[in-house]
Amino acid sequence: ILRGGMEKMQEAGCAIAGGHSVRDEELKFGYAVTGLVHPKRFWRNAGARAGDALLLTKPLGTGVIATALKSGKATPESVEAATGSMARLNRDAAEALREVESGGAGGADSPIHAVTDVTGFGLLGHSWEMAERSGVELALRGQDLPVYDGARGVAASGTTTSGHANNRAYVGDHLVVRTDDEAIVAIGLDPQTSGGLMAAVSPSAADSLR
Repeated sequence: ILRGGMEKMQEAGCAIAGGHSVRDEELKFGYAVTGLVHPKRFWRNAGARAGDALLLTKPLGTGVIATALKSGKATPESVEAATGSMARLNRDAAEALREVESGGAGGADSPIHAVTDVTGFGLLGHSWEMAERSGVELALRGQDLPVYDGARGVAASGTTTSGHANNRAYVGDHLVVRTDDEAIVAIGLDPQTSGGLMAAVSPSAADSLR
């Protein structure tokens, strides 16, 4: 675990400094990352505009697949797809967004209006944050959401993570559901480990990023 973490941090261009250990009944491992960003070269999860296209850079469903794995219900194919994606950095996706931004107008006229990662609050939780902070409504179509193979079936069987209910409570009345597909709603509330990015971009930028 330590070696794998070190190799991934090196791939991301990070230097590991310090650390500590604790004794506990459960295995715990993680990093606290600090760094610097240029004040004019970062994206916020605010600024989405009416008419923007929403792009997701990774499929959804890591939470339900991991939960199913613990009970022996996950297929090897779904586990391989999810773990492979979780091990992939978001760097390539961020660089693609940056390339489109640098090729167009900068500053307030940038075609990249808002960006967030999709992690513990799930797609719907992070969508709510972007909508609230941008002063817009976000419309998500279930049939358009990318989902890992096997995740939909697991969600349809009622398998969810412990964070599912918390994410539903977090979104609260701000979520309006217009589908009877409970599985895709569960996928939207599924906490993601090493999830992708969601970007609100101009329609012209979306065409070049697809």
